[in-house]
Amino acid sequence: SGGLDGPGRVFHSAPMSGNASPTSVKTSAAPEAIGPYSQATLCDGWIFCSGQLGLDPQTGELVAGGIGAQTQRILDNLSAVLAAAGGGVGGVVRTTLYLTDMGDFPQVNEIYGRWLGEARPARVTVGVATLPKGAGIAIDAIARGGATGG
Repeated sequence: SGGLDGPGRVFHSAPMSGNASPTSVKTSAAPEAIGPYSQATLCDGWIFCSGQLGLDPQTGELVAGGIGAQTQRILDNLSAVLAAAGGGVGGVVRTTLYLTDMGDFPQVNEIYGRWLGEARPARVTVGVATLPKGAGIAIDAIARGGATGG
């Protein structure tokens, strides 16, 4: 069981430590899941964020403006999901970036670096043929709960 705790944040009553059962995170500040999955799952103090596309949370559509705009939207979406889960950029320990054009890597890397600030989590970047909705990039993240800085 859980309830709404602040704007768009769903807080679940399951404990965050010990052998807690996984609980779903949902916030209206990020796009709704477009399949049978959660925006993130909390388990034993860890936040496992599903892959985000550059979708506008209000419309569910891919943002205009190319790879830079998509990347920034994804990072804003991830920030919102992390916040809803009680974490933040400072707790991110690993990300995976999926790019349909590896030529976009320098621009993506610059935007991603600004989002991280001083944090330097592990990262994997993978070239893929296609992504849902014609997106050029998707990013997922794993974070430790309770770390909000960035």
